[in-house]
Amino acid sequence: MNEEKFRNSFLYKEYFSDFYAKQKSKVKEKIIWTIKLVETLRIVPEEYFKHIESTDGLYEIRVKQGSDIFRIFSFFDEGKLIVLANGFQKKTQRTPTQEIEKAEKIKAEYFAEKQATINTVRNEK
Repeated sequence: MNEEKFRNSFLYKEYFSDFYAKQKSKVKEKIIWTIKLVETLRIVPEEYFKHIESTDGLYEIRVKQGSDIFRIFSFFDEGKLIVLANGFQKKTQRTPTQEIEKAEKIKAEYFAEKQATINTVRNEK
């Protein structure tokens, strides 16, 4: 089965991988299923992928397995690349501020490293 992708996901450093490694197998399966959904649907329902209000381009991939709820923060680079940042298990109605702040720091780090790489390549020419 060869599904068309509208987006590609990218694991930046170990942030997402560390979160993923700690999950039970059923949760891991649901996370992969949800990420594939986000990659292959032209219009993704907010139930699975939603912009986080009052942030500059942070999104959450929303995963529900049984009664457990998980969130994976992400952001876009160059339009169709979804960079996966940190994830956590949601235990309250509101998303914890420290988790949003962590995702914002990861996003800033990602773009700073990307810019530094671009500058290095330009200086080598």
